[in-house]
Amino acid sequence: MFSKSKINEPGPKQAETNPAPSAAPAAPVSDYKSSAPKPKPAASLLSSDLHVTGNVKTTGDIQVEGTVEGDIRAHLLTVGETATIKGEVTADDVVINGRIVGRVRGLKVRLTSTARVEGDIIHKTIAIESGAHFEGSVQRQDDPLNPGGRKSAPASAAPAAAPAQAPSAAVQAATAAHKAEG
Repeated sequence: MFSKSKINEPGPKQAETNPAPSAAPAAPVSDYKSSAPKPKPAASLLSSDLHVTGNVKTTGDIQVEGTVEGDIRAHLLTVGETATIKGEVTADDVVINGRIVGRVRGLKVRLTSTARVEGDIIHKTIAIESGAHFEGSVQRQDDPLNPGGRKSAPASAAPAAAPAQAPSAAVQAATAAHKAEG
């Protein structure tokens, strides 16, 4: 016990030197508090009796069991077996158990055996289970979430290049005709 009290005696002396260090740990504690809200909240659930008309956008996760007529943008989108989505779906991770009528864009797209998709899928990685129903095209892109990647920049550059070549050919023909006249 005496040794403990001797330990306690230097403790107050350390406490005198600890106010500055305790202030330093206070900042990490407040950093911890500020980082506490950063972890993702639970996924938002759109229940089977819910019908949404309009776009849905979040940086979090959504689980759809009802009907959505509009576009959905989320981090993780889980389409339940009873769900129907009519619109474009864009998410980092898309798990489809139900029905989507529209384009699907995702880094990781997974169609389970109960999935029904009518539309194009633009993805980085895709998994299609046996039994899934899919009508549309599949296109792999390194950045499928970027609308710029979806834009037909090469296609728009190609038509721009083609007209540019046609006038230059016409100019060359006119120049050749002019030289022949002169």
